[in-house]
Amino acid sequence: MTRRPTRAEPPADATAPLPAPELTEAECRRCGTYIAGLDGRYACGVCGWVNDHSEGHRRLPRADEDPDRPPRGRKRPRPLPPGPGDGPQTGA
Repeated sequence: MTRRPTRAEPPADATAPLPAPELTEAECRRCGTYIAGLDGRYACGVCGWVNDHSEGHRRLPRADEDPDRPPRGRKRPRPLPPGPGDGPQTGA
């Protein structure tokens, strides 16, 4: 049995953009519905089947490779206070 690496090596150029994901298509293994996914990762909207992330064609990007990740040290925004229509409904 071949051991899998415990963590992926970072790309040679960390500032290079990530390659665009490839749209892939298959049949759901549970119900047979025709489904599409990205890089061999699928989720069926009919029966709820999801394949394991390790079955994909490429490794998933690390959090520090995500272009939409907020900068380090940035705090999570505070939740908005409830508005006038957000409370429980009262009355008849």
